[in-house]
Amino acid sequence: MKQYKLKQQQVCLDNFKIDYQNELNKEQLDVVLNGEGPCLVLAGAGSGKTRTLVYRVAYLVEKGIDPKNILLVTFTNKAAKEMLNRVEVLLKCQPKGLWGGTFHHIGNIILRRYAKNLGYDNKFTILDQEDSKTLLKAVMGELNLNYKDKYFPKADVIQNIISFSQNSQKPISEVIELKYSYLDPKLILVIETINKAYQKKKLKTNVMDFDDLLINWLKLLKKDKTVKKRLANQFKYILVDEYQDTNKIQSEIIKELGAAHNNVLVVGDDCQSIYSFRAADINNILSFPKNFKGAKIFKIETNYRSSPEILNLANESIANNLNQYQKALNTIIDHKQKPALVALRDGEQQAHFVCQRILELQEEGISLKDMAVLFRSSFQALEMELELNKRNIPYQMRGGIKFFEQAHIKDVVAYLKIINNWQDELSWKRVLLLYEGIGPANAQIIWQEISKLASIKSAAEQLVRIPAGFKVLRSLEKLNGLLKFLLETHEDFIASSIRQILKADYEDYLKANFENAKDRLEDLNQLANFALQYEKLEDFLSDVTLSEGFKGESVEGYKEGPDEALILSTIHQAKGLEWKYLFVIGLVEGQFPHYKIYDHPEEIEEERRLFYVAVTRAKDELYLTYPIISFSFTTGQNINKPSQFIAELDDSLFEPWQVDENGENYEDDEDEDEDIIDFDKSHPKRPRGAKKLRKHEFLSSVTYEDLDDGY
Repeated sequence: MKQYKLKQQQVCLDNFKIDYQNELNKEQLDVVLNGEGPCLVLAGAGSGKTRTLVYRVAYLVEKGIDPKNILLVTFTNKAAKEMLNRVEVLLKCQPKGLWGGTFHHIGNIILRRYAKNLGYDNKFTILDQEDSKTLLKAVMGELNLNYKDKYFPKADVIQNIISFSQNSQKPISEVIELKYSYLDPKLILVIETINKAYQKKKLKTNVMDFDDLLINWLKLLKKDKTVKKRLANQFKYILVDEYQDTNKIQSEIIKELGAAHNNVLVVGDDCQSIYSFRAADINNILSFPKNFKGAKIFKIETNYRSSPEILNLANESIANNLNQYQKALNTIIDHKQKPALVALRDGEQQAHFVCQRILELQEEGISLKDMAVLFRSSFQALEMELELNKRNIPYQMRGGIKFFEQAHIKDVVAYLKIINNWQDELSWKRVLLLYEGIGPANAQIIWQEISKLASIKSAAEQLVRIPAGFKVLRSLEKLNGLLKFLLETHEDFIASSIRQILKADYEDYLKANFENAKDRLEDLNQLANFALQYEKLEDFLSDVTLSEGFKGESVEGYKEGPDEALILSTIHQAKGLEWKYLFVIGLVEGQFPHYKIYDHPEEIEEERRLFYVAVTRAKDELYLTYPIISFSFTTGQNINKPSQFIAELDDSLFEPWQVDENGENYEDDEDEDEDIIDFDKSHPKRPRGAKKLRKHEFLSSVTYEDLDDGY
């Protein structure tokens, strides 16, 4: 038998010392050596905050602090593992007993010990998101609610309302008014009743969902003074990463745990607080000195990521926010070119420009994985995805799925596919399943009847003659009326067909089935606007199909394509990442900043923080682009106003690029030659020409006279 010996884990050597002065800059060193008592560390983008935290933990262990008295809290399992591994590497040993992990992970460990104090058994089960929805459905069934109705809010919508209410510590009525105002006010009482029953059910069946790991942890600390004293005495040093992303519960937990020793060191950047939609509360970091008396404030402002030119632009932009700690990033990186500001005629030309520039960078030897395109909302990438597919540029959608592969887009497109090809079985079944009373079995029966007919017109007429129950028949009557309308209008005006689909029933279906119904509705409105440029339905569907992968809707962990691929991402998903070459597109008022600020002007500062996060992802080159013209089904052709995040910057911070696609020769214009991008003419759907823009011209008011007669 083969013998295998396990090596003994290394014990930290007393004679091993880290050379902190040589391995840290002055700002980081100050935190590591002087982080006693309550400390707020304001760590700017790319300033090495993780390095600072890791060295602080190592310093405490070196000083003789027992690792079991140190609590290191992060926001993701990946970040927790990375930090703990780096501490081991740094100390050249395993600091046995060190508490490290996410808030939920630590909460689970503590509740396993003290669950009985709250009426739970220590062997409670943790519900994942699907389990939570299943339990909610069971509760709704016990309450005799007609939750199977396709227009009754689905379990995941109710789950999100309850979750946001718990994490933000706001009543359900306020959450619905704030985030789900489109729901019938009568549903407030219904959802409150469901929530009460859901909470009782969890306790009775000895289960907790993810939110309970925080809520019950805080409840334990407030309810049981003995447990609070024991834990507060144990955790002599508490370190928290990404403090700007904490919610009210997490902030309260840290406050309770830090009561005994007051050694609470939190690291964050108020300028990167962009997750209020997840109940993150920027006031936690802004009010830290008030909540922790005598707090020291450290600033880490040396950036190791971006060029001086990029940071100058970022600093001036964020300086327009009033509610913040004053700081300014500086860098050790050599000077590069100024950020480019590029005004394009419309979204199609914007995509054309970005793709051509990407191919040029590739020819210069730059890898696709070193480039990214960021945007405020997913619909802004619509034209980009089409252009990337036409040019065979591989790309991945970061943290989500491609625009045309989203369920709501495929649903609406399925209606149009039926009109274009009435024998499309998959599209018929997808549409039928959207209607009340129609499940897979009924959809199959209805399709068999449709498949016997000779045309889409006869199919529409025969729908109401198919033998069926009352609910199904009522749904088929609705579908029949909608199909008749679509048959009359689709060839002339595809956009009106999309609008009619929404108006007929699909908008109500969205509100009942998706917690982000507003965003999905916005996507579909933009799809209608995009369709305005098509005269034939078959052309529209052909372009759409170029971007369809039929992968289904799966946001978490969605990946496809080769490793060598361009990244497309919303800015929220890009936080914490970096690229050498970065394009931020769609910088127009109403898109970025989002139009929600017109109703909620107080949200402008978070929108500006989002812009700050976007530009600080860039290392070497930054391209800021926006379309001058957009098209709307309701208002027609619009002249866009450049984003205020651009207009409020001094024009010395960027270099305007002038775009030409008319094939004119500018070789004699020596002063402007290098600013001109000459589009190639091989593009299969080259947009019509736009008048060449002079420097700074695009920041002044633009009129129709600035455009060619083609418009």
